[in-house]
Amino acid sequence: MPRIQAVFQNAQGESLSGLLEMPSGAIKSYALFAHCFTCSKDNPAAARIALALADRGIAVLRFDFTGLGNSQGDFSNTNFSSNLQDLLAAARYLEQHYAAPALLIGHSLGGAAVLAVAQELPQVNAVVTIGAPATAAHVKHLFAGSYRELQNQPSVQVELAGRSFKIKRQFIDDLEKYNSVEHIGALKKALLIFHSPVDDVVSIDEAGRIFTAAKHPKSFVSLDHADHLLSNPEDSHYVAEVLSAWASRYLKTDQAPVKTDGALRPTVEAGSVIVREYDKKFTREILTPRHRLISDEPIALGGADLGLNPYELLLAALGSCTSMTLRMYANHKQIDLQDITVELHHSRIHAEDCSDCEKQKTQINVITRAIQLNGNLNDQQRARLLEIANQCPVHKTLQSKIQIETNLID
Repeated sequence: MPRIQAVFQNAQGESLSGLLEMPSGAIKSYALFAHCFTCSKDNPAAARIALALADRGIAVLRFDFTGLGNSQGDFSNTNFSSNLQDLLAAARYLEQHYAAPALLIGHSLGGAAVLAVAQELPQVNAVVTIGAPATAAHVKHLFAGSYRELQNQPSVQVELAGRSFKIKRQFIDDLEKYNSVEHIGALKKALLIFHSPVDDVVSIDEAGRIFTAAKHPKSFVSLDHADHLLSNPEDSHYVAEVLSAWASRYLKTDQAPVKTDGALRPTVEAGSVIVREYDKKFTREILTPRHRLISDEPIALGGADLGLNPYELLLAALGSCTSMTLRMYANHKQIDLQDITVELHHSRIHAEDCSDCEKQKTQINVITRAIQLNGNLNDQQRARLLEIANQCPVHKTLQSKIQIETNLID
């Protein structure tokens, strides 16, 4: 399941930067994700949702609008109309290189954008908004203090989400074109609306406007205590889970085979793993011959919390190998072992605190493994299963002397 770097041109011929998350197995459909106002494709919520949908068979393209993130162009020369043109350019890129998007997803102002552009994309079957205003004109209140200044100046600096941006009067004037919900009533696409009742950036009243204006089929899902940016990973994962289940009713799965560029995904030999940078922080893409994982660090440690951290992966390797080994033995011996749960914990202790270790002035790594076995088992069988747990290949590898050879390659 490679992450493909996507580059395409906007209406002015400037390069826009995107990321296409591809499923590891069969691709059910393609989706296009529009991020929130002044955000980028690397917004944590957008990344989590895209990855979660890719895990469920939906390829997702998210990209930076003109003048944002890694895309070319001057943000001050953009407006909502140019954002719509950027969305159309992204849709054309998908159609030309892979398949036309059947699903549009928009977060915040990106939600207003996908509602506005959906009718121009006939192959789109479903539209999803997350914390979105009904119309683009809703964001005018963000510039209330700057509008008077723009009467006498060509541009002003504004503070948005802790960052400084230059805007021109044309930006605000352009919003006036998008102050009607008529296009929502004429959508003729399945619509799913996510919104939090405690969203303090875009009021849930806007979700009510969208829902009232839309025709069926339409659905609304409350995000309870989520904030506007879905900063809690649980909220974005919940959105992806509900979204994929809902969209399965409206997305066709019998599309033509997908065109892919094999050079974008390195060949991984059997028994090998390749780890690539996903971003310039801690997110990493882990590739095997047939599968893909994401590794990361928690937000508190500077990561984006998009996947397991390296030590969690280590514990997962030991725990899964332990469970598999126990199952193989129980099946072979026809033992009534109904369920296996393995819980693991990693810590470091001083060597002098370990009675089984030689004295040394250092710390040692300790993995605590707790195994729960459910079934009609006698004491002898339980004791034997405990012995078998210690025979799992990963356990033996971790307890053996490991030599790691590291080489630089061109």
